Amino acid sequence: MSNFLILRKTLTFQDLPTHLECLLSEGEIPDDNQGSADGRLGPSTVVLDHTSGFEGLLFVDDDLLGVIGHSNFSSIRATTCVFKGKWVYEVLISSQGLMQIGWCTLNCRFNQEEGVGDTPDSYAYDGNRVSWTCCLIDLDEGTITFCLNGQSLGTAFSNIKMGPGIAFFPAISLSFKESVAFNFGSRPLRYPPLISSNKLLGYIKNVLCTAIDSQEEKLIEKSSSFWQLQGEPTVLVTLVHIFNHFAPLMCKVYLVEDVLMNFLLGILEGGGSVDEHPLIQQLLDLFWLLMEDYEVSECLKQLMMSLLRAYRFSPIIPDLGFQIHYLRLTTAILHHENYVTFDVLRSVVFFYIKTPLRVKEAGLEELIPTTWWPTQFDKEGKDERNTREESADERLRRRAYERGCQRLKKRIEVVEELQIQILRLMLNSKDKGTGEASRYIFLNKFRKFLQENASNRANPTVLCPPEYMVCFLHRLITAVRSYWDEGKKKIPDYVNSEEAYVPPQLFYNGKVDYFDLQRLGGLLSHLKKTLKDDLAFKANIIIDPAELQATSMDDLDEDEESGAAQALRPFGSATATGGALTRPSWLSSPTLGRANRFLSTAAVSLMTPRRPLTPPEKVKVRMLAVEQRTEQDIEGSPGNDGLLLGRPLEEPDQPITEKSLLEILDGIVLMYNLSVHQQLGKMVVVSDDVHEYAVALKDTEEKIARCPSRRVDILEELQKSQKVFAEKLNHLSRRLAWINATIYSKEKMFDIYWLLRVCIRTIEHADNTGSLFAFTPEFYLSVAMNSYSALKNYFSSANSMEDLPGYEDTLTQLAAILAKHFADPRIVGTDMKDSLMQALASYVCYPQSLRAVERISEDQRVAMMKNLLAPYEQRPWAQTNWILVRLWRVSYIYISYVLHLSNALIESDLQSPCPSHLLQRHMAELLRQDKEMGASFLNSVLNQLNWAFSEFIGMIQEVKNKILLRVLEMTVTLVSEIFLDWSRPSAELLLRRLAQLLNQVLNRVTAERNLFDRVVNLRLPGLESVDHYPILVAVTGILVCILMDSERRGAAAVLLSDPCFQLHSIQHLLGAGESDVAGADRKHFSLHAYKDYISAEEAQKVGQMLDFLTDESKQAAASTPTSEEDLCPICYAHSISAIFKPCSHKSCKERDLSKDCHFFKVKRVFAQNKLKTSETC
Repeated sequence: MSNFLILRKTLTFQDLPTHLECLLSEGEIPDDNQGSADGRLGPSTVVLDHTSGFEGLLFVDDDLLGVIGHSNFSSIRATTCVFKGKWVYEVLISSQGLMQIGWCTLNCRFNQEEGVGDTPDSYAYDGNRVSWTCCLIDLDEGTITFCLNGQSLGTAFSNIKMGPGIAFFPAISLSFKESVAFNFGSRPLRYPPLISSNKLLGYIKNVLCTAIDSQEEKLIEKSSSFWQLQGEPTVLVTLVHIFNHFAPLMCKVYLVEDVLMNFLLGILEGGGSVDEHPLIQQLLDLFWLLMEDYEVSECLKQLMMSLLRAYRFSPIIPDLGFQIHYLRLTTAILHHENYVTFDVLRSVVFFYIKTPLRVKEAGLEELIPTTWWPTQFDKEGKDERNTREESADERLRRRAYERGCQRLKKRIEVVEELQIQILRLMLNSKDKGTGEASRYIFLNKFRKFLQENASNRANPTVLCPPEYMVCFLHRLITAVRSYWDEGKKKIPDYVNSEEAYVPPQLFYNGKVDYFDLQRLGGLLSHLKKTLKDDLAFKANIIIDPAELQATSMDDLDEDEESGAAQALRPFGSATATGGALTRPSWLSSPTLGRANRFLSTAAVSLMTPRRPLTPPEKVKVRMLAVEQRTEQDIEGSPGNDGLLLGRPLEEPDQPITEKSLLEILDGIVLMYNLSVHQQLGKMVVVSDDVHEYAVALKDTEEKIARCPSRRVDILEELQKSQKVFAEKLNHLSRRLAWINATIYSKEKMFDIYWLLRVCIRTIEHADNTGSLFAFTPEFYLSVAMNSYSALKNYFSSANSMEDLPGYEDTLTQLAAILAKHFADPRIVGTDMKDSLMQALASYVCYPQSLRAVERISEDQRVAMMKNLLAPYEQRPWAQTNWILVRLWRVSYIYISYVLHLSNALIESDLQSPCPSHLLQRHMAELLRQDKEMGASFLNSVLNQLNWAFSEFIGMIQEVKNKILLRVLEMTVTLVSEIFLDWSRPSAELLLRRLAQLLNQVLNRVTAERNLFDRVVNLRLPGLESVDHYPILVAVTGILVCILMDSERRGAAAVLLSDPCFQLHSIQHLLGAGESDVAGADRKHFSLHAYKDYISAEEAQKVGQMLDFLTDESKQAAASTPTSEEDLCPICYAHSISAIFKPCSHKSCKERDLSKDCHFFKVKRVFAQNKLKTSETC
């Protein structure tokens, strides 16, 4: 630190400097120069060797002292080795898995199975489940000793290998997700000699608490709260001399951490608000006044890093005292007017509340002494708790457990409130003083943070951990909404936070960087070229042709990529590589992704007066990189709309809120899409574990109750299992209480719901812009769908969605978005189209969301059904079929189908039928009125079914053929005239194709000892859903509809005339007409066997249909020509009904694939009355 001393000015104040030096020299132990220490080799500053001294995949902190394992068993050593003398280092352990800490030589070779202590010339201690481990090596005596939390564990190794060429490196091996922090001397050990720093801080405090009585000429004590920077000159000069010694010391990391941080923490130990402790603010005032700028910057940077490290590794105690203590000091520091955020947000650790792995460590047994879990479950395994049915003991346990959960929640809320205060200080836009306001510093770093996480999706080791993201998101939402509402109070014209949204101009005016994230309309370079006229007309933005050409050449490589490849690469093309990687400085490091070039360096023009008949008035817009933006670039100025440049005509001319808050809101939506939603889904596993163990415990208790008393051995094993399950449930129920309080609480649910509504309103406003909707980033639609899914599936049953304000209106708005955009031509991404289709399919599966679909406008409903009935070649047909099936009415076919699947345990989560008669009516009207569309739709269905059953071996494990049959059954039932009204051009052809398909399906499924029959009887794993029932019951429904519920003579004639018709296949439905070849023990299919699903009246109706077909079959057989001369010479199945002229070849009318003769290219003439008369087709 000699450079610091040279730069400081020489000060004199009588004999005070000499006096201070004498005081400081008393009892001080001089520091050794580490760089010249004997017995060591390597850099003077010891860190982890992240370049060559590692094995496996590791995640190393910025300071190269903290490490997290990211492979099965990783190892890493330090950069410096020792060969003689006595040496020590400390390790702070923050996880509880397998790790081996000790020493190794350069010759040690580690792998994924062998680490420190497993190879020759390496020595280690298993650090599992400890806090502080101290590793000491005595190379004079040849011993290695370990200390645990300050207490020696004795000599672990003696007579270690020593001699020429032998030197030992500090080393560690740790398993996946285990984390530690090393201290090689850059921070204080347990009892280091830090006398001078403590003395100087004491002197400063004494001076601040002392006043000079000029009249009495003596010193008097006073409260430090009354001290002001503009105090007496004598006091200030005294402080100057003290800081002359104190300032250089505050540039040393270990002095800042052990002396300054502990001193400041001691000031806050008395409790109370931060404002009640002005001494901290006074000290910071003196820092800025009496220290050089570089000294203050370095000191505060190290202080914040020390606080962050202490918060991250502090143990969890019942009152969360450590976390509260560190957060209060952080808040006090950020309160200072001259504080600059530096790298405080390089990590979001300050906003994370870690989940304890062991409940004892967090004191959860004291907070929640009584545990509880559901004991009654429905057929789907969900808790169906009814407070009226639970016993008195269960009720008492549940209430005691809920009280414990409330106590835990209140303690966690204290930490959360402090975290929100920190964020509010960082979002303060009024503290700029002589520099830039905190909000704009935060905003630029926040955008870089998002870019780094979005551009490295393929490399998870450099991403912010998702558990941190979840907590950060909730705190940021609360802080942003508080500032939003405060702005609304000051400016009533602002929009309330409940109605917040992101205006569409942010998506195309280039003011916000989206770093290559996919847009709904495809690549940004493509949108700029194709929609440049729309931008000029609707948003008054004109792109200079020279810039447009330059951008086109720059993005040429991107344009050559296929659309599918682009859709699969929404987050850049970073590739994960093995090795030890330095942790990214999340909010302060240089951006890794390519900057958004849209309008970035272009001569962009703005037409301020909206006069379409006159040439636009161009105004140059200055575009800057993210780190160079200022408050004026974001908030705007007179004549400059800032972030809202280019307001479209459809967007209301009303201020929303401060523009900087809009960009932060946009970042919140992106952050949810990056990793928050996935993390919400991962944490549900604890609730699932509780359910599984509760079911297992209940089953074990039932077995104990049924166990005979004479089987003592079985009873003992069951009791052991019961004890294990109960202990596990006690642990999991307390851990679940922690997760529910930190992640799935009612307040967190409101945050996700608010985010859902923000996305819905944003999509609606963007949709109103017409073609400019294509500029909207895809993640807005993704977050809208995922947040709804999270609210529905992830949050506990105690927090019902029905309790959310405006819940039904929100469902309706989301339904309108899904109904409109699943077939929106402005959306080109294949993945996004599939996601929208799947979301709509899920939406119609549940009564509440299906009712929301019915509440959208009639035009939207009709348009949705029309898109669903469009030809299948335009999109994947499986999702469309599923949607149409879920809309099908509650017929006996449908109920039976669902109940049978559930009974067979094929899909236990299949929802009960919730048909929509309204949407069925729309479908029927569309098919009835638009004859061309109806024929096209049915031809698509029949084509797919023909293919499915022709490729039956490959389709045997799929249910698509069954779903297609269900769609066909619905269509026949709703609009039977499409097949039976022969005045329609395609009716006869469709009916013949339908008859052909039904006969083929019946012949394949009912034939004994064929492939289908063998597969059903084998009952192979994965083929449980392959059964006669689902297929035959759909075919039965179609036959009943066309033969019993309508004009049946014509339909029966077509069915019987098909060459594939076999009466015994239809008799198979009721078990009739079966041969006894298979033996008496063989079970035959019959609808009579499914009495639980099919009523007697329904079975009777099928019997009547069978009788009718039997009679018709006999009559048809009697009228069938017996002479071969009367049969069609092509098919030999139908009578001759057509003559081709002039060749005179004969055929049947059914062979109508062509109007030409099969032998000569001449037109056909149909004969009537056995060829006595004829007419030209």
